[in-house]
Amino acid sequence: MNPNLNKLHPYPFQKIAELYEGVEPADKNLLSFAIGEPKHKTPDIILDAVQDNLAGFSNYPLTAGSTELRESIKNWLIQRFHLDDSHLKEDKNIIPVNGTREALFAFAQAVVDTTKSNASVLMPNPFYQIYEGAAFLAGAKPVFLSCTKETNFSPDFSAVTAAQWDDCQLLYLCSPGNPTGSVIDAEQIEQLIALAEKHDFIIASDECYSEIYFDESKPPVGLLEVAAKTGNHDFKRCVVFHSLSKRSNAPGLRSGFVAGDAEILKKFLLFRTYHGCAMSQPIQMASIAAWNDEQHVKENRDQYRAKFDAVLGILQQVMEVDKPEAGFYLWPDVKMNDEIFTRDVYAQQNLKVVPGSYLARNVDGINPGENRIRMALVATIEECIEGAERLRDFIKAK
Repeated sequence: MNPNLNKLHPYPFQKIAELYEGVEPADKNLLSFAIGEPKHKTPDIILDAVQDNLAGFSNYPLTAGSTELRESIKNWLIQRFHLDDSHLKEDKNIIPVNGTREALFAFAQAVVDTTKSNASVLMPNPFYQIYEGAAFLAGAKPVFLSCTKETNFSPDFSAVTAAQWDDCQLLYLCSPGNPTGSVIDAEQIEQLIALAEKHDFIIASDECYSEIYFDESKPPVGLLEVAAKTGNHDFKRCVVFHSLSKRSNAPGLRSGFVAGDAEILKKFLLFRTYHGCAMSQPIQMASIAAWNDEQHVKENRDQYRAKFDAVLGILQQVMEVDKPEAGFYLWPDVKMNDEIFTRDVYAQQNLKVVPGSYLARNVDGINPGENRIRMALVATIEECIEGAERLRDFIKAK
């Protein structure tokens, strides 16, 4: 067996299940803020496109996807991130993928060169656990960059030494962040692109929450957008990951894309042809329908705005919690052990949350998720309000 498998940590939800062992929850209907699975209705344009193209299951799809799908993705990128049509080519800069999770994992396997000593992968802390697992199984060392209130919940890149940048082969970004909701600004991204050029590493920007934001006039900036504005029109060392799961409320569609540096994606496509991960034709047609439509995405944001306003109005009476810059998570400070808080609120209110420490790793003896919880406001507004009221009552009782 691959010895690197022994380095993998249990997934947070396995640890939560163990935390709940022996606990009898209150006699109330279960409410969950735990899993970041969108619960808004999947748009009819997606469902209809799948239904209308079922015959496509009878053919093997191409790993590179259809030209029509790649063109729809290209057009969306151009419109959303103000890119130039002459710099972005659907046959060179874009690869459809079966959701960002599998692509983020596979990417590290393709790009990390373990023949070089001290190969490392840098990532935010707390983080999406796929980054860590991808680093371990690629044979690299994960290096955790803590995101704290003092750093506006973004990684403190100024604390990374020159030697660490030299060893870095891949930097995972997550903006907007999971679980913090922080957005990395254009100036910081520009600095990272310069560091990637100087120290020869690749930036993999997970932007799957980029379409859930609160100010319609200020959408989160993207890596390719900044690269283009700084004259990096070939997007050298820059690769972005986008998904329809959050943007279009279609987590089961397993559809997204990777875009950026053509030379890197050429090699990644070669890897994927052996990986056996081509997207079926009905899913491709549904994806085209989704990328071509913005109305359902705006309506999605409207629903999240309403939920955040309602929930924060309740919770800010009793706890330290701020509205994130983007995304659908809250990352409150509960002022006590987050495991005990998670277990007790389940026992007393039948409400599930995620301990913040389960989403992070200790760095210099400090876990940046300690005494925090993650709450995903993905359920209906009525359920979110009821869950917030239960949480308020629980805190008041304590």
